[in-house]
Amino acid sequence: MSGPRRRVLVGVDTGGTFTDFAAVWPDGRCRILKRPSTPDDPARAVIAGLGELLGDELGQAEVTYGSTVATNAVLERKGARVAILTTAGFEDVIEIGRQTRPDIYALDPRRPAPLVPSSRRVGVDERMTYTGDVLTALSAAEVGRALDEVEKTRASSVAVCLLHAYANRAHEEALAAALRERGFECSISTELVAEYREYERLSTTVLNAYVAPVMRRHLARLAEDVRSHRLRVLQSSGGAISLDTAAREAVRTLLSGPAGGVVGATAAAARIGRDRIVAFDMGGTSTDVSLVDGSIRRHTEWTIGELPVKVPAIDIHTVGAGGGSIAHVDSGGALKVGPESAGAEPGPACYGRGDQATVTDADLVLGRLPVESRLGGSMALDIERARAAIARLAGRLRMTTEEAADGIVRVVEASMERALRTVSVQRGLDPRDYTLVAFGGAAGMHACALAEGLGIRSVFVPLHPGVLSAWGATRARTERSFVQTVRLIDPSIAEIRRHSDPLRRRAARELRREADPGPAVIHCAVDARYLGQSYEIDVPLSAHYRDDFHRAHERLYGHCDETRPIEVVNVRVSASAERILSHVRAPARRQRRAEPHRLWWRGAWIEARRLDRDSLPTARSSRGPMIITEVSATTVLPPGWTARIAAGGGLLLERM
Repeated sequence: MSGPRRRVLVGVDTGGTFTDFAAVWPDGRCRILKRPSTPDDPARAVIAGLGELLGDELGQAEVTYGSTVATNAVLERKGARVAILTTAGFEDVIEIGRQTRPDIYALDPRRPAPLVPSSRRVGVDERMTYTGDVLTALSAAEVGRALDEVEKTRASSVAVCLLHAYANRAHEEALAAALRERGFECSISTELVAEYREYERLSTTVLNAYVAPVMRRHLARLAEDVRSHRLRVLQSSGGAISLDTAAREAVRTLLSGPAGGVVGATAAAARIGRDRIVAFDMGGTSTDVSLVDGSIRRHTEWTIGELPVKVPAIDIHTVGAGGGSIAHVDSGGALKVGPESAGAEPGPACYGRGDQATVTDADLVLGRLPVESRLGGSMALDIERARAAIARLAGRLRMTTEEAADGIVRVVEASMERALRTVSVQRGLDPRDYTLVAFGGAAGMHACALAEGLGIRSVFVPLHPGVLSAWGATRARTERSFVQTVRLIDPSIAEIRRHSDPLRRRAARELRREADPGPAVIHCAVDARYLGQSYEIDVPLSAHYRDDFHRAHERLYGHCDETRPIEVVNVRVSASAERILSHVRAPARRQRRAEPHRLWWRGAWIEARRLDRDSLPTARSSRGPMIITEVSATTVLPPGWTARIAAGGGLLLERM
């Protein structure tokens, strides 16, 4: 019998420092693993880790992979050589962009260089109106001429984005068919984002053409070496797709890794009855934060490397602050931390290969990370090398080694606190109403200090926090989503459904291609605005969509006008497959005594205790100061805080 209940669910999360693995068996058993990432070839760490984790059982496993391959290709500008086919006269839209300035006070504003230079942009003599009527027909001769021009660019991938193609895709499909016949890999806008706003639609299509060849090669290697029952890739939205879809629509995976963490944090917190959380994921390279207010927040327009993307993604704010963030003194003599990271190679000084001071080195020197720790269960830490790296920095700052390490921690925590305020206070939300969910290898060492700065009274550290993003990937539903611009003014619900029903059928059909047959959950929404406004609000599609829109507008902007016409701009549909999941069994309790430990806290050494997490008493709370250790992470419980084992084995920290 090989139904869904028999599969081992495996999640993989590739980070800048470690690649994490979590395997969950149908009976609730769980195995975790951390391996150093292999940035030169991310597949190498994934393949080796899966083999070590599962052995012969890999053939019956369902593997969901959170990948950073597409992300890194964009950030490092190492994607494919791309050409653009667009309506004649609109070749420079990708460079002109919008007149908005991200920093309105910058005296010398600079825009990022476009991924495609003007020499590889080809105008096509054709034209659609915004209603989808053909204004200038696309002739066979023009198709041939355009493709000849593309061949001259020596591009390996082509982005096709024609004016108003969202209303009529015939010309884009004709160009795509001709390109594929000539052997070009191509991305067309209407397959990715069939909605208006030419710049964002073009940018998204170009990004897909840029990263799809890189992703296709990477996934082909994985498919060849990973002989699992099923291999899926996590999308930026938190849903999963097949390898074929991920290779074809790689732009949907640009926030693949962080998405798994939010899914995992939400599911873990739900087990203790908390649905208002701030997910705080501090890894080796960066920190990702996301606010969940009853349900995961998603948005459909965001940026990566200052380039706009228009596909669904979980609302995640990222800063370059992680355990591997490098500390340095700037030209003005001030201490700075990040965004540069030591990564997996050479890594922090305490890993035994690097020599630059990082946040992990500071945590080790200050006793937040015990010297006896073995990262991932196997990597020993070199305290003397860490002290030497920080001592060199301390000499430049005219401080003691401990003071310099403390300064590194305070600087990185200030950066992370700003990120947490961005997703809460700056949006009119009080962080004191939420629980901080701390995960990632380094989050537990800083979570309580950040909570105190924000007035948050409780911190939740889930089971296996260092691999929660990988565990979250195992819980991701297979999902397909589609959008269509409609531009309807005060439409009836029946009129909207005439446009949404074809999308519903398409989403259900695509889902059947992605997942095993089974019940599907269909969600429909509309992007609506008051007539004359420039931007929309996403509200669920129902007979009460007008009331929902007014309430959402009032909540976001402080006012609404129920007498004003509403324009429904886009219809959105997503289909996701139901999943059979097992709750992870809490590890067996052990009886081990706490060991004395020295901890630097608030500028001085204090006496603390060190205890393994599975030795904490279950019947009562334990008081800080305490260092709580486990295989995948370490948690610092400061003075004035208590810790207790919550439902499902999670660790709940509360201010006294």
